[in-house]
Amino acid sequence: MESILDEFQFHRPLVACTLIGAMLGDMKTGIIIGGTLDIIALGWMNIGAAVASDAALASIISTILVIAGGQSVGSGIALAIPLAAAEQVLTIIVRTLTVGFQHAADKAAEKDNLTAISWIHVSALVLQAMRIAIPVLIVAVSVGTSAVHSLLSSIPEVVTNGLNIASGMIVVVGYAMVINIMLAGDLMPFFYLGFVTTAFTSLNLVALGVIGVVMAVLYIQLAPKYNRVAGAPAAGPANNDLDN
Repeated sequence: MESILDEFQFHRPLVACTLIGAMLGDMKTGIIIGGTLDIIALGWMNIGAAVASDAALASIISTILVIAGGQSVGSGIALAIPLAAAEQVLTIIVRTLTVGFQHAADKAAEKDNLTAISWIHVSALVLQAMRIAIPVLIVAVSVGTSAVHSLLSSIPEVVTNGLNIASGMIVVVGYAMVINIMLAGDLMPFFYLGFVTTAFTSLNLVALGVIGVVMAVLYIQLAPKYNRVAGAPAAGPANNDLDN
């Protein structure tokens, strides 16, 4: 339901994959898959009538295939993209079906039947939940069978290697899209400095995060545009030789 509500963010890959990983007994792998997929899907959102690809189904099924199906993390991430595209089609179908629910709610509103409106609303949400629950149930039930295991194991190594390479490229493209959206010329030197620091040092994420916070505080303290007193006029030209 969270794919539609967008309220508690349980449908986000990082949350969904972590929860599924915990249920399957491998939370670490779930966090790895979820963190990677979240970078890819960071800009996916429904705006108006535009329906974005759904990361919920892709996140859950990818985690199941990696942990319970024995696939590599790279393969699971690469498979998430076509799964998200397929789920987008299911989303459009279900949303089309829920048009009937809207008409029913209009008729209930004409009769001042608030209880009926509430039940119609909940029923439409349950229908949205089923579009993810049913495919996941099918995968969860079948992934443990010998036929599916043999099918997954029979994938040629050249294909799995290709999926691993593709998953790395997908993450880079997804991260590049996020940077493009957040692009701020004044802050790009910090981005490049962080990239170089990460590439040429062995600092972990905690250390890098602390350094980032300290540099952000220093930047705000030193940048003139953040230190001008509200209502105060901008500094005029210097009037003596020493200031000049």
